[in-house]
Amino acid sequence: MVIVLGLAALAAADSGSVEFRGYGVPSSESRSFESYESSEAKYDFQWAVKDDSSYNDFGHQEGRDGDNTQGSYYVHLPDGRLQKVTYYVDGDDGYIADVKYDGSASFESGSSESGSYEAPRYTPPQARYYDSNESK
Repeated sequence: MVIVLGLAALAAADSGSVEFRGYGVPSSESRSFESYESSEAKYDFQWAVKDDSSYNDFGHQEGRDGDNTQGSYYVHLPDGRLQKVTYYVDGDDGYIADVKYDGSASFESGSSESGSYEAPRYTPPQARYYDSNESK
């Protein structure tokens, strides 16, 4: 019985054998001619955050068409000023930014608009002890 199984395994292995051609560059028949060239980038986006309770007010918008990118962003700074940045990128010329500030800096202590906050006070938890006969 073992001899019959061995002969069957040998016959199966021989019928599915593949000719080994060695290692090297794949033949032109197996090469894919798909192009991995990327297309020109094109997008537009815009977002903003405004939360009065945390004094967060900022946003960003940008558009791109091929090598040309333009956009702007703004943020209300803790000193009360509004910073606005307008920028563009034109191909390989690099990032060109125009930064402007509206308002004047104010560092008044205790003012909620200046972004200063009172540090929280730590209060340790109170220990509670229960009598084994008492319900919690």
